[in-house]
Amino acid sequence: MIPIGLQLFSVRGECQKDLPATIAAAADMGYQGVEPWGYRGEEVAWLGRPAKELRTILDDSAQRCCGMHLATDALMGENLSRTIELNQELGNRFLIIAADKPRMSSAEGIAELAGILDAAAERLQPLGMRAGYHAHPFDFERIGERTAWEILFSTVRPDVIMQLDTGNCARGGADPVAVLERFPGRSASIHLRDYAGDQTPILGEGEADWTEIFGLCETTGATEWYVVEQGGSDGIGLDIPRACLQALKRMGK
Repeated sequence: MIPIGLQLFSVRGECQKDLPATIAAAADMGYQGVEPWGYRGEEVAWLGRPAKELRTILDDSAQRCCGMHLATDALMGENLSRTIELNQELGNRFLIIAADKPRMSSAEGIAELAGILDAAAERLQPLGMRAGYHAHPFDFERIGERTAWEILFSTVRPDVIMQLDTGNCARGGADPVAVLERFPGRSASIHLRDYAGDQTPILGEGEADWTEIFGLCETTGATEWYVVEQGGSDGIGLDIPRACLQALKRMGK
């Protein structure tokens, strides 16, 4: 059974009020891991808490760090050393660039981003860690005959994680099923988000073809983590992440 994690941006307001209580609440709901957001590599800490304190918070709730969303700069220069140090302490293997719209807007920018990801992946490989990139709607805009997403993942090393976000992909005009089929073995981590036009319904209440998506993740996708990223306004409240997890459980996940 693939474990399910919660992207903490979904509950960012709760995290900023009381991080230990929020992580404990995620565990009580049934989430098995959490994915922090917004790390820049400027210090070996997150939300003002040093690495060892963060690890204690995770351990106290029997939670794993199932990934971390980063600024691109966190994988470059001396920042990468701090990023590695923090994530080794947390036991996290997946270092995922959350977004890079400027670079994903041109062929030259995509080539630069691919170089950054490849260089980071080469350094991370002996450590048992992987670099990756997360999907937003703008990543599926066309540059010539192909989408920016297709250009990037046709360019980078095969061990760079393709962290598809199913809802963002669909809102960008692409088909999540087709993307998973196009890049087998690349989805070590995937964000599960339903969609209905411009709306984001609770998982299972929109248009996503979950049978096909789960089938690909669990056969050719090499998926190790399902991640939910959906919450209330400003990341306040726990009802939406709870409802999403309950929906996944009803779907047998």
